[in-house]
Parts: sequence; structure tokens; C-alpha cells
Amino acid sequence: MLGRKEIVIFTPWTILILIAFGLSLLAQFRVKGTFNKYMKVAASSGLIGAEAARKMLDENGLNNIPVECIRGPLTDHYDPISKAVRLSEHVYYGNSVASISVACHEIGHAIQDKVNYPMLVARHRLFPVINFSSGIAPLLFLGGFFFKISGLLLLGIIAFSAAVAFQIITLPVEFNASKRAKDYMIKLGFIKNNEERAARNVLGAAALTYVAATLVSVLQLAEYLWIFNNNDED
Repeated sequence: MLGRKEIVIFTPWTILILIAFGLSLLAQFRVKGTFNKYMKVAASSGLIGAEAARKMLDENGLNNIPVECIRGPLTDHYDPISKAVRLSEHVYYGNSVASISVACHEIGHAIQDKVNYPMLVARHRLFPVINFSSGIAPLLFLGGFFFKISGLLLLGIIAFSAAVAFQIITLPVEFNASKRAKDYMIKLGFIKNNEERAARNVLGAAALTYVAATLVSVLQLAEYLWIFNNNDED
């Protein structure tokens, strides 16, 4: 039978993790609310998201990259494997500031891919590792914790650290894509001066979700390290 010290339900990090998780949920609600708000604000350029995306791609010599429409809200992404930009229906057909902002953000990723933006390259190289480590990390950690095997516990922490590193690297990738989007939206006349704030709010709300998710992961890693250290002491 396990002693009291061997079962850790709450740690000094638990409250911080719960707070960070709450902030993550708030960030998700905010991005949805901000997007829905500015979906109702038509861009003065009259362009729809797909047109803005096509123009920004062509401006950067990416004429071979298609802009495709996919189903589902907030499913917009750039696929670096098939070299295609995929936009949700509201973004693809929408002529709002929100639609154009999101569309141009995804083109920002396509441009990063073209110029081999270092942080994007690093993220791509980490991706196969993450697919494996994110699945095995909980098993290693729980096995090490319950059976008091420090080696397994440490392997679980190392595997989880790779996932945390991936999220940390994602932050500059997302911020850089948003900056490229905003610069080109202004340069190409997709938005006017009085629409810049709305575009900044849309892109900022989306970035906040990545920041919150990263904070949760960093705090979880700190908690795992605390448990590992206390496990050794026991």
C-alpha cells in the first residue's frame, strides 16, 4: 500500500496551472468573440478573404500555391506539405476585416515557408518528434510516478519537454505571420487606416490563445519537475 507521501494530488503549481487553464479558455472565447465582432465589419476594399489571400501570394511570387475552401469555423491553415492555403468558408467568402486578417495571416505562414524562416523550419523538424513524444509522455510519466521508477519519470518529463519546446517555438512563428499579414494588408490596400485597429485586434486575439496554451504547458512541466525532485527525496 502506498504511503501518504507517494500520492501527490496537489502541488505548489496546481493553482497556477488551474489559473493558466482558465486564462486559456478565456482566450479561446475571446478569439471567437473578436472574430464574430469584426466579421460584421466590411472592409472598405471590398475584397473577400480568398481574393486578399491570392493577391498577397502573388505579390510574394507564390503563384503556384492554391487557396482552397474547407468546412468548419476557425479551421484556417497553411499546409506546408501540400503547399496549399486552406480557408474556412466564413474567411474564404467573407469581405470583412476579420476574414481578410485571418486569410493574410495564413499567407504569412506560406511566406515563412518560402524564405525558410528559422523558427518555422525548427517547428517542422520538431513535428515528427512531437507526434511520438506527446503520445508516450503521459504513459512514461504515470508509470514512473506510480511504480516509483525515477528513470521512467525522467523519460516522461523529457518527452513532455519536447512538446513544450514546440509550443514555445510556435509563438514567434505566429507573431511573425501576423506582422507580415498586417504589413501587407496596409501595403496592398486591403484595409485603410481606420481599419488597422480592428485587424490588430483580430490577430492579437488569435495570438493570445497560443500564449495561454504555452503558459499552461510550461507550468505543467514545472510541476512535473517538482514531482520528480520530490520523488527522488522520498
